[in-house]
Order: sequence, then C-alpha cells, then structure tokens
Amino acid sequence: MSHEHFKGRFEVELKYRLADKQAFLAVLNSLKHEVMFEDNIESDWYFDTPNQQLLAQNKSVSIRECKPSGIKLWIVKGPEADRCQATNITDVDNAKSMLNTMGYELKLEMVKQRSIYFVGKFHITVDHLAGIGDFAEFAIMTDNEAMLEVYRAELVDLAAQFGLTETQLEHKSYRSLQASKADNR
Repeated sequence: MSHEHFKGRFEVELKYRLADKQAFLAVLNSLKHEVMFEDNIESDWYFDTPNQQLLAQNKSVSIRECKPSGIKLWIVKGPEADRCQATNITDVDNAKSMLNTMGYELKLEMVKQRSIYFVGKFHITVDHLAGIGDFAEFAIMTDNEAMLEVYRAELVDLAAQFGLTETQLEHKSYRSLQASKADNR
C-alpha cells in the first residue's frame, strides 16, 4: 500500500454509479490489485461561510475521519474541477473548532462506507451512501497539470474493463447528491 497515490494538487476522478456492486468487485478481484482498506466508515463535515461563498465559487472545505483506519484529513477542493488538496491532521474536533473560529459553519455532514484499492498507478474507491447508492471512483492525483487529459483517457479505459460506460458516469458530487436527498424529504 502506498500513500504516494494521494499526493498532488490535482485529482483526475471519474465517478460511476454501480448497478451491481458484486459484479464490479468480481472484475476487480480478477485484476492485479492491492487493498488499502475495505469497508471503512467515513464521516465528512463540510464547512462554508454563512452565505455559502465557497459553494458559489465551486470550492469546498471538509474534515474527514475514517474508522477503523484512523485516517483524519483536511480537504480543500476547487475551484477547478480537478483541483484537490488534502493534508493529514491529528485532531478532528480541534480542526472543526478552528473552522468555526474562522467564521465557517457546518453545512453538511455525510457518512459513507468506503473501500480503496490500487490498480497500477490508479486508485479505485468503492462507496456506499445509504439511500443514495453504490459508486466507484477511478482516480489519480498528480502535480503535473499537463497530464490531466492523458490520465482522464486512461481512467476511461480502465473503467471500460469493468464494463462501465459514459452513461453510468455520475457528474454530481456526493455533497450535491446528499443535499438533493435532504431536499427531497
């Protein structure tokens, strides 16, 4: 397992909605891969200004805690679609308090079950969000902005090995899907 997979300022990511998670995992198990962890529970807390300036600018700030792996992250995404930076933290409660002190408010809390696998230079994340569904994210992080489109094409090819097509791409963020679910209650 290599945490090198998660280094870089940019993340090329394709998210697919899975119709059959078990069939997806069967294909994964037929390929050479490494397991980072399976069936972790991730809690994400999304923060924004009171008038949601970050969301309006296509940016997000979140704190993530993963159990039982013990991973704790501060994550910033945007404004570009591929822009993503994360750093390890040691104290989730203190980080959330610091954001509150700076004037940010908790806008959304989300919990998902997540497994992460490495296939070559790429990582594949398999997620389950209660009431929303199962997803697979094919991704790579890099500092080389010139490689973003090359990596995107390679990820499309990798997803095709799983029988996934463009029609199964999910373009909405988990944050947006969760907010839509809450709005429909």
